[in-house]
This record gives sequence, C-alpha cells and structure tokens, in this order.
Amino acid sequence: MPVPLAPYVESWRPEPVTDADVLPPAPAAALSALLDLPGSAATSGGPLPPLWQWLYFLHWAPQQALGPDGHPRDARFLPPVPDRRRMFAGGRCTISEPLCLGEPAGRVSSLAAVTDKQGRSGELLFVTERQEFRQNGRTCLVEEQDIVYRSGGSSAPRHPPATLDDTTVPTAQWPRQLRLRPDETLLFRFSALTANAHRIHYDTPYVRDAERYPGLVVHGPLLALLMAELVRRNAPERQVRSLSYRLHRPVFAGEHILADGTPSHGQAGLRIATHRETRHADAEVTFA
Repeated sequence: MPVPLAPYVESWRPEPVTDADVLPPAPAAALSALLDLPGSAATSGGPLPPLWQWLYFLHWAPQQALGPDGHPRDARFLPPVPDRRRMFAGGRCTISEPLCLGEPAGRVSSLAAVTDKQGRSGELLFVTERQEFRQNGRTCLVEEQDIVYRSGGSSAPRHPPATLDDTTVPTAQWPRQLRLRPDETLLFRFSALTANAHRIHYDTPYVRDAERYPGLVVHGPLLALLMAELVRRNAPERQVRSLSYRLHRPVFAGEHILADGTPSHGQAGLRIATHRETRHADAEVTFA
C-alpha cells in the first residue's frame, strides 16, 4: 500500500532563509552562449531578463549529500517524505523593476504552501516556495515555484512515447516563434548553469531504468525560459510586469521544440509544442 504523505509534513514548518549574490555578468553571458545569441542578453549595469534570476543564488550541495536521483537528500524546502520523487510543475513571478546585473542583491526564500492531493497515479504533495529579491533597498521581484512530490515509483507519465521522433517539426500557430532542438550537451550545460544535478537530464540508463522515460528529459525551467525569451526577443522595449507558467507534459532530448504565442491587449499567451503535443507548457505574460 502507498505510504500517506500528509502526516510527514503536518509539523513541517521550515524557517525562511536569506541569501546574497553580486549578480556577476558571467552566468548571463554563459546562458546567452547556450542559446546561441550573438552577444550577452544582459551586461553589467543593465536589466536581467525575466527568469534569468535562476542563474544566481545557487547552492552546490556536497557530493555525499546527494540522493540516488541526484537531488540533495536534505534541504530547507525539501519535504521530509520517504523515497521522494520530484517534478517541477510551474510558477509565477511579479516584477516591480528588473534586477540590475552586477549589483549586490538579496533573496529571502520561504515556504508558502503545502497541499496534498490525490492524482491518477496516487497521492501528490504540492510544495510552493516563495522568493523575494531585493536590490538597493527595494523589492524588485517576487517569485513562487510549485514543486510536486510523490513517494516511490516513477515520475514518468502514464503513457510515455515508446520511441522518440527526432525529425518531425511541430507546426506553428502564430507568426512569433522560437525553435530549439536540445541535445545531451545542451541539457548538460543548462544543468551546470543552474546547479541542477537531477539525473533525468544527463543519465540515460538511469532515466530509462529507474524513471521509465524513453530519453533524457528537457528541464522544465528551460521550457519556461524559452517562452520568456520569445517575448524578450520580439518585444525588447516592453517591460514584463508578471509572468506565470504551467508545465503539462515532458519533452525529451532530440525532439524539435516550438515556442510560439501572440500578444493581445497588454499581455501575451504562449505555449511549448512538439509534434506529439500541442501544449507541453503554457505561459501568460503581462506588460507594464
């Protein structure tokens, strides 16, 4: 019988934690190179694009502290449930003003919510982590991330594709679009840039045998970044006021990814598609 998860977190109330970072230009330049941009998307003294804060305030756990899946066994906001399986579900952020690259900044992380739900594959635990980013005495950005946990088994979808098609290209619905075909090297580099040691992104035998996916999984944050990048490249003069995104189905290394969308009345609706699914992820952006 599956182990009920709710009792493990009834008294779990981790305290907030404060971090600092000087926001050096190198990580932004590295992500720009990963995305094959002609130059860095952000330079010292300039604004950091939405979601690029994921390159900063990183924590590298000691190697001996990692669990079988590559995630730390224990961390401030990892729920104390047995045989933990982790999935990134989505998030949202509100930007009062962009973070300025090359200037000291602070971040306060806290637990916003814990909710247990019954899914098709068993009990799921939804954990929402809230982060407030401050710079020059002002709160610039507030972000929430939703992480789903389950106990035991595989985090793979009920019916993953038996084989992967690396040739078919998805069809765009709107003229504004961004395409990417991530391979193993790109996923490895993105993992390094975000201090993500989750083995589903770089360990093929593990992802097939332990997680039962057909191939390496593209990072959920990378899919969200692609949607944000579509907005930044097509409307660089417009300041993003808020961005929310939801991840629905995994994408695998080698598949052709399409990000497209359309602006309307001060906002933009976006999606991630492959030839298999018309909506692996979606997002909504509002402008200042």
